[in-house]
Amino acid sequence: MSEVLREGKAVLSSPSVIPVPVLVAGIGIIAIRCLGVGLQMHELGLNELMSFVHRSAQAWDSTLIFIASQLLFFAQLRCAIAVMRGRRWGRLGYALAQAVVMFYLFMASMGWVYPELFNISGGSDGRILPLLISLKLPDLLIMLLLFVPASSREFFRHR
Repeated sequence: MSEVLREGKAVLSSPSVIPVPVLVAGIGIIAIRCLGVGLQMHELGLNELMSFVHRSAQAWDSTLIFIASQLLFFAQLRCAIAVMRGRRWGRLGYALAQAVVMFYLFMASMGWVYPELFNISGGSDGRILPLLISLKLPDLLIMLLLFVPASSREFFRHR
């Protein structure tokens, strides 16, 4: 503590600094997930939220999809922390999680997978894909921040 007071700056445990795109992406993942849950809880209310959980527990397939969605939520949060620590598997895990989410949402929205616990209501089959892409745009932008900038690629290359 005396070093901090004497020199006026904190002593970093690692000499490398997290690049801004990686830091923004990691914070963005956490913020999007937590805000999404908060907004969903606010929109549904306590009674409707309990009803949703109760309906999800009525059949085995709905229960498995509900539990898988919760595991996927926590896996994405873990990937966000790993990304900010410079772990390569963090960004690959996040990209894989997004691929799984997009695949399931597309299949459920088209009516090809039952139960349709999570789906996108679209007017027709041709409107579902553009709507899905527009809904997943923040996640696509986060993946761009993790994979495209040279500072991000360099950061993960040395870890």
